Amino acid sequence: MRKMVAAVFARVAYSVLKLAGWKRKTVLANAKHVAGAVSYNTLLKNLTRHVSELLFRFGTFKKLPHDFTAYPCCVDGWNFALDEAAIPVLEKMRKGGIFLTAHYGNYEAMGPWLCRLGIPLVASYIPVKPKWLNNILERKIRAVDGRSYSVDARTPRDFMRILNEGNLFCLLADQDSRIPSALPGTLLERPVNVNPLPDFLLKHRPQTPVFICWMEERDASSKGASPKGAIPKKVRVLHAIEVAGAQSKIASSADSGVVDSQFNKWLEQRVLENPNLWYSFTHRRFYSQTPEIYNK
Repeated sequence: MRKMVAAVFARVAYSVLKLAGWKRKTVLANAKHVAGAVSYNTLLKNLTRHVSELLFRFGTFKKLPHDFTAYPCCVDGWNFALDEAAIPVLEKMRKGGIFLTAHYGNYEAMGPWLCRLGIPLVASYIPVKPKWLNNILERKIRAVDGRSYSVDARTPRDFMRILNEGNLFCLLADQDSRIPSALPGTLLERPVNVNPLPDFLLKHRPQTPVFICWMEERDASSKGASPKGAIPKKVRVLHAIEVAGAQSKIASSADSGVVDSQFNKWLEQRVLENPNLWYSFTHRRFYSQTPEIYNK
């Protein structure tokens, strides 16, 4: 029933948003700015499908196995797997650090998945109003096994406390930063202002490992992709890499913009693979550097 409702909701939401032209001007302005092959209709279909999954099937991610050896597996008719190279990284993530990801694919669904894997995730969310709705989000939606991974962290002291407690602090790092301390960077061959927080944290906690994690939905192409050996339609694969920290092979994390530079290179690769899964195209992503592109 949830599967049927989610499918119907996605189709209706897609039709309504398409008819209203929701964010169409912004998406096309961003696509033209970076010369990207972005399809407004396909991006909207992907987005409404992922929203419907969060609304009606989010609980599936809260049932996923804790042990790495239990993957691949099938839960509620969905197939899940861990990228083989990601397993030692995920093991290290259980000890805390900084976790970067982007508005790419069904990024929200990684929260409960990581928690089920025994990773002490803490993600900063701006509280929503009214307060009762925020309480529902924190206690029912952004909570796994009775533990909420949502926190309202706003100051450097808050961020340091989270790291000191051994948590894995999550940052959605692909936003266009418009604060005075933003760092200059490049994304998709265009100048951008990037979030200075990751490098600020590493300046004060240089031994902190930094990870990038994302979820890929891909067609199963080989036998054994599911527990029964059947070939499922889709497999949700969790990827994780380490990009900075005491054991990393990149430049010193004390260098300005190192983490953001590595993150942007990773994000560029994802966008080039499938630009219709990068939902920051619906935001004024390049506004801080080129606001004029949105006024045409």
